[in-house]
Amino acid sequence: MTDVIPAPAQARLAVRGGGTFPVRRVYCVGRNFADHAREMGAAVAASKATRGQPVFFMKPADALVTGEVVHYPPATADLHHEVELVVALGRDAPPGILDREQAAQLVFGYGVGLDLTRRDLQSAAKQAGLPWDTGKAFDESAPVSELVPAAAIGELAPRRLSLAVNGEERQAGLLSDLVWDVPDILHELSRLNALRAGDLVFMGTPAGVAALHPGDTCEARLDDAIMLRCRIAAARVP
Repeated sequence: MTDVIPAPAQARLAVRGGGTFPVRRVYCVGRNFADHAREMGAAVAASKATRGQPVFFMKPADALVTGEVVHYPPATADLHHEVELVVALGRDAPPGILDREQAAQLVFGYGVGLDLTRRDLQSAAKQAGLPWDTGKAFDESAPVSELVPAAAIGELAPRRLSLAVNGEERQAGLLSDLVWDVPDILHELSRLNALRAGDLVFMGTPAGVAALHPGDTCEARLDDAIMLRCRIAAARVP
């Protein structure tokens, strides 16, 4: 059958060492660092036994930005940065709910990204009991680094995630402080969706989220293993 419109290009991420990673879906985790949950006014569980269920939302794959320029979005006066570990899945999940070992085997590699948020729109949606889509799932809302194969990163827990804006560190957290670690999150996602090769998971952000403005430069890091640099440009002319 012939397409009646040109097929859109599939989002792809560069892979360190060569090749590209075609992206299928982009899952995101909210409130996955306790300090960030507190700064957003959310309750924080006292232990893993009482942490409840993770908060999930999604971004479209075409919201990913792989270049160094990110345009300030329309309809907001309060754009916030949220630095995150990005997990890339290289295998389809088997049928059923994943256990931790199965979950770990799905991971192809890691990156770092920014979950850019129109905080004013998100806050208004929360107050009205509405979905967060307008605050989270807009064009150019997900700058992301190249992907690094998991074997080159090794153990995640001791690694430090950070973001500097205009050379000043604003966010930092150890991955050991995640409320739900990577196998936990993949296990929980498998209860809701069939996970597939090409899926990305943005794992949540530590405290320190704040506003970005045109002209700001961002440098996100996972220690010295992965780095993302980008600059906030003026809004596109309609």
